[in-house]
Amino acid sequence: MTWHPLTPERFGLGESPFWHPQEQTLYWLDIAANTVLRANVDRGTTERWQLPQTPGCMAPAARGGLVIALRDGIYRARTWGGALERMAPALHDPTTTRFNDGKADALGRFWAGTIYEPRTSPAAQLFCLDGASLQAKASHATVANGLAFSPDASTLYWADTTAHVIRAWDWDAQANVLSGERVLRQFPLKPPGWLPGDAGYGGRPDGAAVDSQGNYWCALYEGARLLKLSPTGEVLADMPVPAQCPTMPCFGGDDLQTLYLTTASEKRPAAELQALPLSGCVLSMRVEVPGLPVNFFID
Repeated sequence: MTWHPLTPERFGLGESPFWHPQEQTLYWLDIAANTVLRANVDRGTTERWQLPQTPGCMAPAARGGLVIALRDGIYRARTWGGALERMAPALHDPTTTRFNDGKADALGRFWAGTIYEPRTSPAAQLFCLDGASLQAKASHATVANGLAFSPDASTLYWADTTAHVIRAWDWDAQANVLSGERVLRQFPLKPPGWLPGDAGYGGRPDGAAVDSQGNYWCALYEGARLLKLSPTGEVLADMPVPAQCPTMPCFGGDDLQTLYLTTASEKRPAAELQALPLSGCVLSMRVEVPGLPVNFFID
């Protein structure tokens, strides 16, 4: 399997990709540039929308437009580039914390985790926007990532990048209750003194997606690889990536068998960017098992 760049352009911190089936377009964020992007893969065109604050994640809305987690709250945009209506203010201090990874669930609720930017304590949380109420659902993390749901909506996955851990919960989706917290997979921490280009470090869990068989696909930031894990955390595949910092996968195309992967180039060493010129690009490759369609936010 071979990775191909969606466009030759590098982005600072690609994140939150999803395939919009009605529009036949790929959406993603460049968090570093406060920008939403969408690409028509067939036409080879890319549109950009500059945001007034740092975005963390987004999802398509069933009634059109997007729901976007910005630094100080959850916002609704009815149209591409349209007015941003704040649906819920953040429950964190936006001077130290911002929203990060998130997505909608199968029942149309929007989830977003946070990142505690000083990274000195596990002060980040996972929130769910259920109707007009923003509720904390999980905590004890520093950099929230890896949110995903099993195909039968019985398991919720959530990672803490800083702790190098992916956790799983039993999830009653109708009642929206989490229980039975457990470690899906713990990764070795970064060795002291490790520098980009050194051996001996496999990366830490970033964004994730689940396929139609329930397998969990996770980007390993600074690990230059994408892992396919079973629902019990067993490594089923370990795929090298031509970028040191892959950030988040998603499935797209008519058959959901095109795997897209955002990556990062922001603050990376010049030697690394020269050696890995696809760093910061959105990559794609064909896969045998289709993914799940994107969930739409319902308001």
